[in-house]
Amino acid sequence: MPSPFPGMDPYLEAHWRDVHASLVTATRNTLNEYLPEDLIARCEERIAIESEGEPDRFVLPDVRVLEAYNALASTSSNEGGVALAPYRLVALTEPIIERYIEIIESSGERLITVIEFVSPTNKIGKGLQTFVQKRDQLLGGGVSIVEIDLTRSGDWWGLLLPHQCPPKLVSTYRAVIRVPNDPGAAYLLPISLRTPLPPLKIPLRKEDAPIELELQPLLAQTYHTGRYARTIDYSRPPEPPLEPGSAAWADELLRTAGKRS
Repeated sequence: MPSPFPGMDPYLEAHWRDVHASLVTATRNTLNEYLPEDLIARCEERIAIESEGEPDRFVLPDVRVLEAYNALASTSSNEGGVALAPYRLVALTEPIIERYIEIIESSGERLITVIEFVSPTNKIGKGLQTFVQKRDQLLGGGVSIVEIDLTRSGDWWGLLLPHQCPPKLVSTYRAVIRVPNDPGAAYLLPISLRTPLPPLKIPLRKEDAPIELELQPLLAQTYHTGRYARTIDYSRPPEPPLEPGSAAWADELLRTAGKRS
């Protein structure tokens, strides 16, 4: 079953790591069908920067272990092996891997464009600072940057700096394109919650026409292949909650779709 939302489904934000990985892969595959023969799209990855001490720090442990303490008494590192409580909770955390897309010349010698599906970790504290610094380095090196922001957590205003978003262009989601031949500009594409995702022009080299990337089919594919229709509980508000006007609109939409009573 398709998502009941016409565009970005805000309930997917709670599953962002899986959604993000699917979108990156689907975008890579689509681009490679339409890029000029001497250009190639590749998936790359990095370790996300978390912000210690920040009120909105994102902590995503991969495994949570609940063990009975008496089973560990003989190996406990607690001084004297004294049980402080009946159960010992252990969080096994691993680095958060963020994937992105690079468009390179087939020779591998030149990076043309970087496409990012922005994560909440890119919009807060040290993660934001690192993301912006890397973006500026790439732009200064002649690389075009495409940022597709389909999450509402984090400081998207800070990500847009030094540019300011006019009030009439504020939207639930957005895409921003920066190109090296116009480094003082940021091209903003507002993305509404209430309409399908718009197509996005991906800049390449000066001699190449931009490629138009259809975002909505990629999101629909991600929703379908991730089987989200089987697991999302639309009777509850999404996380993070929608602002009041959008929440009322979503409630009516979901009732009409039979997802709420």
